[in-house]
Amino acid sequence: MITIVRYLVVALLFVTSLVTAQNFQGKATYKSQRKMSIQLDSTQVNSEMHQNMMAMLKKQFQKTHILTFNKEASLYKEDEQLEAPQPAGMQMVMVNIGGSDLLYKNIKEQRYTNQNESFSKLFLIKDELEELDWELTNETKFIGDYKCYKATMKRDVEVTVSGISVNGDKDLSSDENKEPEMEEITVVAWYTPQIPVNNGPANYHGLPGLILEVNDGTTTIICSKIVLNPENKLTIVEPKKGKVMNQEKYDAIMDKKMKEMEERTRSNWNSDDGGQNIEIRIGG
Repeated sequence: MITIVRYLVVALLFVTSLVTAQNFQGKATYKSQRKMSIQLDSTQVNSEMHQNMMAMLKKQFQKTHILTFNKEASLYKEDEQLEAPQPAGMQMVMVNIGGSDLLYKNIKEQRYTNQNESFSKLFLIKDELEELDWELTNETKFIGDYKCYKATMKRDVEVTVSGISVNGDKDLSSDENKEPEMEEITVVAWYTPQIPVNNGPANYHGLPGLILEVNDGTTTIICSKIVLNPENKLTIVEPKKGKVMNQEKYDAIMDKKMKEMEERTRSNWNSDDGGQNIEIRIGG
């Protein structure tokens, strides 16, 4: 009789843990910031204007995102805030290639859906998740109350230069006919096995625990708040609206659109609107 009771207890514990794992979910808040190194011609941009522009850029690159996740999928969305008004007499046009409005990742099926509004058109990019070649280490640190382990990976990325034009000055970006320059970077991530999901912010995933911090040498993303198994059940809904295509086709469209925009900018260099117009292209 005692043996039967023991079997029943073990079976009950197994079922309870299985249900808990299936219902496991959470919400993580991430803050990101990007390094900037921009030099402008002092004959075209005075000190006050330069300071105002750098302050605007700093705010532009300080983002907050919310990652809603469970064991199988996640949804990554920017926590949008009202933008500060631009200083009088100065207009800045930001073009950010490679961002996302809604990023859905299905870890179980190894695929993603990225809903992105670019150039006033809504796109729905569907493709397979990239297999990230992480190297695990024994180095640890705490992020909040969570013990995290360090992982690294190397990848080749295209060298992007901020293209800046001020009132018709020549764009400082590289020659469009020149072959793109590549460089190898090291991505450093910190993950915690205490949250057993192999997911993380943006396009990062594939580690034995939730990624709480990641740095690619230019951008740092760090988790500032985590809520696990909240009372109100979280919903993760895959985006459905937008023109469907894969990542390769979307990248080709964005490249074409950027070249068209640069051509229009050159044609408008002789406009005499009297204001300071600054255009900055940031590579994704």
